[in-house]
Amino acid sequence: MRFTFLVTGLLLLLQSTAFGQVKGDSLFADTELTLEDAIKVAVANNPQVNRALLSVKDADELVDIAYSEVYPNISSSMSYTRNFEVPVNFIPAIIFDQNADPDELVPVAFGTDNNWQGGFTVTQNIFRGEVFVGLSTSEIFKTVQQENLRATTQQIITQARVAYYQVLVAKEQLRLQEAQIRRIEQNLKENRARQQAGLVDEYAVLQLEVQLSNQRPQLIEAQYAVDEAYRGLKVALGLPLQVDFEVKGNLNAFDIVSEDAGAEENAQIKRIDQMNPFIYQREEEAMSSFMDERGDLRILDARLNLNEKEIQAVKSRFLPTITASYNLQWSAAEPGSPTFFENNTRFQTLGINVSLPIFEGFKRMADVQRAQIARKDIEEQIRAAELSAENEVASAAEELNKSFETAEARKQALEQAEEGYQRALARLENGIGSQLEVTDAEVQVRQAEVNYALMVFEYLSAKAQYDLATGQVPYVDTMEMEVE
Repeated sequence: MRFTFLVTGLLLLLQSTAFGQVKGDSLFADTELTLEDAIKVAVANNPQVNRALLSVKDADELVDIAYSEVYPNISSSMSYTRNFEVPVNFIPAIIFDQNADPDELVPVAFGTDNNWQGGFTVTQNIFRGEVFVGLSTSEIFKTVQQENLRATTQQIITQARVAYYQVLVAKEQLRLQEAQIRRIEQNLKENRARQQAGLVDEYAVLQLEVQLSNQRPQLIEAQYAVDEAYRGLKVALGLPLQVDFEVKGNLNAFDIVSEDAGAEENAQIKRIDQMNPFIYQREEEAMSSFMDERGDLRILDARLNLNEKEIQAVKSRFLPTITASYNLQWSAAEPGSPTFFENNTRFQTLGINVSLPIFEGFKRMADVQRAQIARKDIEEQIRAAELSAENEVASAAEELNKSFETAEARKQALEQAEEGYQRALARLENGIGSQLEVTDAEVQVRQAEVNYALMVFEYLSAKAQYDLATGQVPYVDTMEMEVE
C-alpha cells in the first residue's frame, strides 16, 4: 500500500518535471486528486510521518541491542612477537654459584626469538538486573514509537483533510465570484439594450458599471486565495509546490444532513465523512469510549509503562551482578627462524565473578526518587491531556451541532434568494421593477451561496477535528507503513 502511495506522489512529481516549462495553470489540467488520494499521498510523503516511521525502525534496532546483553560475548585474539634481541635481566649470581659474592649480578636472557599467543574468550551475563529489565523496556519503547507514529499519522491525515476542504471552499468562492460577475455582465448587456430602446435611463446602466468595477478586484483576491489554498495542501501532502493538480468536490452540492453524496464528485468526501458517523445530539457524549483511541493519550500510557520499567531498572542496581568467563589460549615459543607453532601449549580457565556495589554515595537513591518523580509528572500530563481531550471533543461536537442546526436554514435561504433574483429579473423585464431591486437580489444570492458553502466547509473541518479528538481518524488503523 505504501508503495502505491509513493508511486502516486512520484507520478505527480515526474509529470511536473516533464512539463516544467509549461505555463503553471496548464500543468495537470486533466489530473484530479480525490480526498482519498490526498490522504494516501500525505501518509506516504509527509516528512513528519516519515520521521515517525524512522523512529519505529530505530526502536527495532534498540530491541536487538537490548537482547545482545543476554547473549554471550565471544572474542578472539592473536599476537606474534619477534625478538631481534632477547630481553636480558640481571639476577644475583649466588643463584648459580653459592660461593659467589651476594652483591654480584649476572645477565640472564629470558624468552625466545619467536613468540605466538592466541585464543578465545567467552563472557556471559548470568544475572544482571538492568539487562533483564532492559529487554521488556526496549519492547515498550518500541510501542511508544509505534503510538507516536499512529498519533502523527492522525495529525497529518487531519491536516490533509482540512487543507483539502480549504481548497474546495476557496474554489467555491472563486466560482461564485465569477458567477456574480457573469450575472452583472449579462444584466449590464441587457440594460444597455433597454437604454437604447428608451426603457431605462443612463443612471441604471451606470449603477451596473460601478457594481462590475467593484467586483473585479474581489475576483482577483479570490484567485489568489485559491493559489494560497493549493500551496497549503501541497505542504500538507509533502509535495513540491511545482506539482499541479485539481481537487475533486463541490461544496454547494454537498448536503451534510443526507447520507447521499448527491453529486458524484462528492462521493469520496461523503464516504470518508461517514466512516466515523456523528449523530446530532445536544447532550454531551461520554468520554470514556474515546480515551482509548486518542493518539496523545496512548503515547502517555506507553510512556507510563516505560517509566515503570525505568524504576525497576534503577532499583536493580542494588542487586549483585554475576558473570562467567571462559578463556581458551594457545602459546608457542621458538628460537631461530620461525616455523610457526612447532612448539606450542594450551591452557583453559573458567571464572565466576560476583560484584555487589555497597556504597556509591546517595546516587542510586536519588536516581530512584527522580524516576518516581518522573512517573508523577507523566500522571499529571495524562490528567491534563484527558481534560484537553474532553474540551476538544465537546468543542468539535458543538461545531457539528451548530452546522446541523443551521443547515436547513442556509439551504432554504439559498433557494429563496435564487427565487427572489429570478422574480426581480422578471419584474425588470416587465417594466414594473427597478435595477436596484435586481442588484439587491443578486447580492442576496451571492451572500446565500457563500454562506452555504462556508457552512459546509465549517462542518467538514469540524468533522475532521472531531475524528481527531475522538481518535477515530479514517484509514489510520488500516494502513500498513514500512521503512526501507
